[in-house]
Amino acid sequence: MVVRLQEWAFDAGAELNRFSANVTSSKVNGAGAVVSFTGVVRDTDDRLIRMEIEHYPAMTGPAIEAMVDHATGCWGLAGALVIHRYGALEPGAPIMMVATAARHRADAFAAAEYLMDFLKSRAPFWKKEVTKQGATWVAARDDDEQALDRWT
Repeated sequence: MVVRLQEWAFDAGAELNRFSANVTSSKVNGAGAVVSFTGVVRDTDDRLIRMEIEHYPAMTGPAIEAMVDHATGCWGLAGALVIHRYGALEPGAPIMMVATAARHRADAFAAAEYLMDFLKSRAPFWKKEVTKQGATWVAARDDDEQALDRWT
């Protein structure tokens, strides 16, 4: 299990290659499936200048690690990787990455979806959109909250 919170950009391809090599090279892990997702800062109406993400490291790291531990136990993961950035991010920049490995694809997909849903709604990050019109804090979205219902 690897959880990284960082300001700097990451290379999703290199991260996935490294993760895959680690989880598939060991016969002990028995990973037969690797799933990954990379989220990027989106600008749907061409007004976003940047997204500012804040967090409290003593809270954020343990919260995400608990999510990963839960996913590992539920789906028997051979490995998990979560990278989440903070700081000022421009549109199109990678904001987060989740990779999961399991013996079978259904478990790898389910664990990755679980982690993405919980990161979106429950990871303690505070996001502010800075636009040409000013800055506003991003509120929780109903559809993101509803996505959690399938995991309870």
